[in-house]
Amino acid sequence: MAGSVRSVAVFCGSRMGNSPLYRTVAEQAGQILAKNGVKLVYGGGSNGLMGVVADSTLKAGGTVTGIIPHFLHSRENMHEGVTDLIVVDSMHERKQIMFDTADAYWILPGGFGTFDETMEILTWKQLQRHAKPILLVNADGWGDALIAMLDASVKQGFAESTARAKIEVVPDVEAAFARSISETRQYAISVEQF
Repeated sequence: MAGSVRSVAVFCGSRMGNSPLYRTVAEQAGQILAKNGVKLVYGGGSNGLMGVVADSTLKAGGTVTGIIPHFLHSRENMHEGVTDLIVVDSMHERKQIMFDTADAYWILPGGFGTFDETMEILTWKQLQRHAKPILLVNADGWGDALIAMLDASVKQGFAESTARAKIEVVPDVEAAFARSISETRQYAISVEQF
C-alpha cells in the first residue's frame, strides 16, 4: 500500500459527460489505485464515470467498495461486481460511510451529486471534522466554474482563504495520488507531535 493511504473515496458523475477525456481520467484513477494497492470507495453504481472508475479498478486487480442507497438501485444500476457492496437507506448514510472509510477524497468530473459530496466533505474539513486530503482533478477544465465559486466566496467575505485552501486543485490523477500520499504523511507527522 502506498504510504498510509489505504483507501480513496472518488466522487464523480453517474453520467459520462461530454468530453472523452472524462472517461480517460476515470479509467486512470482506477488503474492508479489498483496498481498501488489502494481501495476505491465510491457510490456503488455502474452508470457513467462511477461505473468506469469501478470497472477500471477491478480490471487492474484492485479492491472496490460501493455504497449505494436502495432507492438508487435501478437509477444508478447498482454494481453487483464490486468487491464489497453496501446498500444503505439514505444519501446521508452513503456519504457518511464514504467519508469515514476513506483516507483521501478525489473529485473527478461530475454534476450535482458530485458538487454536493464536494461541498459537504470540504465543509467538514473547515469545521475540523477531518484533516484528510481533498483533491479536485480539473480534467479539461471541468471544475473551473466550481473553483471560481469557491474563490468568489472568499472574495465576497463568506469564507476565509484558509478554508479555500482545504481543497487542492490538481491537473490529473497522478498528481492527486502524489498529493494524497504527501498530505496524509504530513497529517500523520503533525498528529505524532502532539
